[in-house]
Amino acid sequence: MPTTKILVTGVAGFIGSNLAQRLLEEGYTVVGMDNLSAGTKENVDPRVQLHVRDIRDADLSGLFQGADTVFHLAAKNCLYDCLQNPLETSDINVKGTVNILEHARKVGVRKFIYADTSAEYEGIQEFPCRVDRIAPVGPYAVSKRGGALFCESFRQMFGMNITLLRYFNVYGPAQDWRRIIPPVMSAFIIKLLQGQPPVIYGTGEKRRDFIYVDDVNDFHLLAMRNDQTNGQTYNVGSGVNHSIKEIYELIEKRLHTGVPPLFKEDLPGEAQVTLADISREKALGWKPKTTIEQGLDKSIAYIQQRVLSDPALSKKPQ
Repeated sequence: MPTTKILVTGVAGFIGSNLAQRLLEEGYTVVGMDNLSAGTKENVDPRVQLHVRDIRDADLSGLFQGADTVFHLAAKNCLYDCLQNPLETSDINVKGTVNILEHARKVGVRKFIYADTSAEYEGIQEFPCRVDRIAPVGPYAVSKRGGALFCESFRQMFGMNITLLRYFNVYGPAQDWRRIIPPVMSAFIIKLLQGQPPVIYGTGEKRRDFIYVDDVNDFHLLAMRNDQTNGQTYNVGSGVNHSIKEIYELIEKRLHTGVPPLFKEDLPGEAQVTLADISREKALGWKPKTTIEQGLDKSIAYIQQRVLSDPALSKKPQ
């Protein structure tokens, strides 16, 4: 379907830019929307029809006309920032989501895919996490739950075909290293390549389910194309987790810097463990293909080629 139009919100962000590139490779027309508050134009493939707009803007109807599918990825998603400003978090992640849903409803898009989060499992102590057991706690998780509830409302009240994807710890090229507290993979790689100690918050025993972005995009395509996913919620994780110390050791094993980590006080509001139950996802014919070692090698190569030379890196607070 080479002329099929797909709309991606948050297209200049990490997952959005990787998704857009994959969709283009598959022959789709991609219209992207981003206010560039976190993402950058450099992330966006030039073939994307990029519109610098906010998901809370009143009239976005022109962007939605003719769209077959909407991937709603735009959100305020840095846990630290969300904790500092819960009012803005709610405004973007709840009000913004309702605005995107309403525009999609009015033009009659065939499929709406909502980027939910594994943070919905923050208060869960039984692992692996199943989609029917949630316990959001922090402002980010609660705001994403609010957006998810509106998705369910629009599905029931207006008959929209909506699929929810709960991402676990996605990593890979273009991961946002510009945050105040960057994601662990990119933060560790950058610091070690610079000969500086990477920061581990807490003891390093927290365990995370890391999933490489290419595997996530495989599931994006499945969710878009397979009507079995309509009205369903899925975990997008690897089904395996690693401690933060293990990640440091795996990266150091590749870079041989000899630089030890710097331990700092734990961050508030973070889950101790993330681990996805992906049995339902495997039943659809999907499974992660990228090992943690392969994913780290690709991430290191990207940072060496694209990030270390970025002038913005030297301006980032150390």
